Amino acid sequence: MAFTHNLGFPRIGAKRELKFALESYWKGQSSRDELKALGAQLRRRHWEDQSALDLAPAGDFAFYDQVLDMSFSLGNLPERVQEFHGDALDNYFRVARGRSAQSAETHCCGGACDEVAAGEMTKWFDTNYHYIVPEFTAATKFKLDASRLLEHLAEAKAQGVKAKPVIIGPVTYLALGKAKDGSGKLALLERLLPVYAQLLDTLADAGAEWVQIDEPILVTELDTDWQHAFNLAYHTLKASRIKLLLATYFGQLQENRYLVANLPVAGVHIDAINGRDDIQPLLNLLPSHKVVSLGVINGRNIWKTDLNALLDWLEPIAERLGDRLWIAPSCSLLHVPVDLDSEQKLDDEIKSWLAFAKQKLEELRVLATALNQGRDAVKAELNANRAACDARCNSPRVNSPAVKAALAGITLQLGRRESPYAVRAAKQAVLLKLPKFPTTTIGSFPQTAEIRQARSRFKAGEIDEATYKVAMQAEIERSVREQEALGLDVLVHGEAERNDMVEYFGEQLDGYAFSQFGWVQSYGSRCVKPPILFGDISRSKAMTVEWIKYAQSLTSKPMKGMLTGPVTILNWSFVRDDQPRSVSCTQLALAIRQEVLDLEKAGVRVIQIDEAALREGLPPRKSQWKVYLDWAVECFRITANGVADETQIHTHMCYSEFNDIIEAIAAMDADVITIETSRSDMELLDAFDNFRYPNEIGPGVYDIHSPNIPTEQHMVDLMKKAAGRIPAERLWVNPDCGLKTRQWSEVIPALTSMVAAAKTLRSSFA
Repeated sequence: MAFTHNLGFPRIGAKRELKFALESYWKGQSSRDELKALGAQLRRRHWEDQSALDLAPAGDFAFYDQVLDMSFSLGNLPERVQEFHGDALDNYFRVARGRSAQSAETHCCGGACDEVAAGEMTKWFDTNYHYIVPEFTAATKFKLDASRLLEHLAEAKAQGVKAKPVIIGPVTYLALGKAKDGSGKLALLERLLPVYAQLLDTLADAGAEWVQIDEPILVTELDTDWQHAFNLAYHTLKASRIKLLLATYFGQLQENRYLVANLPVAGVHIDAINGRDDIQPLLNLLPSHKVVSLGVINGRNIWKTDLNALLDWLEPIAERLGDRLWIAPSCSLLHVPVDLDSEQKLDDEIKSWLAFAKQKLEELRVLATALNQGRDAVKAELNANRAACDARCNSPRVNSPAVKAALAGITLQLGRRESPYAVRAAKQAVLLKLPKFPTTTIGSFPQTAEIRQARSRFKAGEIDEATYKVAMQAEIERSVREQEALGLDVLVHGEAERNDMVEYFGEQLDGYAFSQFGWVQSYGSRCVKPPILFGDISRSKAMTVEWIKYAQSLTSKPMKGMLTGPVTILNWSFVRDDQPRSVSCTQLALAIRQEVLDLEKAGVRVIQIDEAALREGLPPRKSQWKVYLDWAVECFRITANGVADETQIHTHMCYSEFNDIIEAIAAMDADVITIETSRSDMELLDAFDNFRYPNEIGPGVYDIHSPNIPTEQHMVDLMKKAAGRIPAERLWVNPDCGLKTRQWSEVIPALTSMVAAAKTLRSSFA
């Protein structure tokens, strides 16, 4: 009998209840008890949504991030918050975002209310989810706090849910963390393992039979030291009285199959979407007593599974494994929206091709029934699924002969600038007349309640387009005037008219569809609603030119045209799975290239093409990076490089590790790159010790994702670090990301300090 389970469920709620509760608490508008009660309510509802499963996850719910949860469970708190005297949840938020609720700050270390540095944040493998990086030193000690997991397990038991706790495994936890003093992380393993053993015994005492222990680092290349760490860890933990399901996802095991097959665990979970080639070799290696969990439903995308084709592949495996076969989504459903049934305005044809989290669990039920009782038991469901898959494949809305002809006409010259950077830079300097250490922002300014209300009323038909346009122009003028008053050198229009940096463009491109409630957590309370790239992409009209021209008419200072690049639009969309991602990306590149050229024709001489998600698309295995980077970089170049030498091209990247792809970033040949470095204390600059970056760069000098206001001296110190590696004449001063999520009351003082820092730097480097 095939056994069904799930690795994790979206935690934000179908209506983003968690987001709004968090933000209310942080503002001091609701109590800690109210926030905790909302968390319990969401967990209860999510277990109800998973009631058809044989085994549901517990501990997958987090108020901010599951990796940060694991740090607190292991007692691994940064030294700067160890003396916090308030509620543990407030200390948790201080690590996540630099502060908790205003009402909680009276409990700061020693009774003071000083802000603390937020934990470093980076991408969770190749997803758009951000985690808080664990911090280590040679002196790090661990101490178990199982209260969160025990609370969730008790709630599940009271609800009659058969649950398995979900934790991050010890080797992945160490691998994802960062040694702040340069010490070796693996040296901490022997100190860490007794705490894991204690945790497993504690969960066994609480009645858990299985624990899902996530080790996704197994889909990356591991050297002998890390391979040895796995053997040491799991031979140490095998004495536990609880059964371990070792879960891997996001990629292929390849050479790690033998390692996984021989670890002393009761079962293994394999991503059968990304790692199907691993399955048969692994089955031949695994002992006959081990459970095999296959992730057969895509936990990362929203297309319906072709259940009939999947059963053709799965039935022989089920016959071979019998009761040892478990089936599940490929990974946690954290990465997809909650419920397709909430969508009442989505095009019916496209909706028939989709499955969100709840629908994916229904697909899992149909599969299990077909395997356990035969296909006839779910004949109607399988026939409906076949009809939907066939309709999508044959729809004329998916394929465009004109777009395919445009792809066929691409030449290498399309991605090349007229002149090398040095020639371009000289021409741009004459045209723009910028000072040393020029200041700018990344693009967006606060999305105020007035902006959101105007957009909502326009979409609801309560105001006409002309009224909406006037409202947005007023917000653009406010942004321009504020920037002029601050003394910024290169201005932006503030993006008041944009709901999202990807959705805004997708709404104006053929080949895209949009949900109302397809929200996915990016980090903390930040949610995104990825557009649905279902067909060939083309641009029928200009998308940004009118807004940028209006902004430029308000000032004599240079105004940046703001665009989202093709790789980021791709990586932050739910992308069609019926052709290579590189093909869809090239289609996007051609469409955005048209917008770049139209901006230039309109007189815009500074154009920023954001590629915030460039690194995010890297496969987990470094051996596969080159293929991805080759086409991703070329797509950016196709987008950007049709302009004249005098037009300055900027790009922006954030919240990822860039040191190991710095050569690919340089190959993009943007005149200026702005990049996140503040949370990592300019760690990115280490890349320039061995690599001479050829163009201009703006290392972000303050963390916009924290409400903390940076000091002038802090930013001066960071930029002096940068000037030690990069010539001062090629450095820009800017925040590390856009400002749409902040309030004007935070933005103005932060940018005031930033402009003052630039002036100080000009004096220091005169």
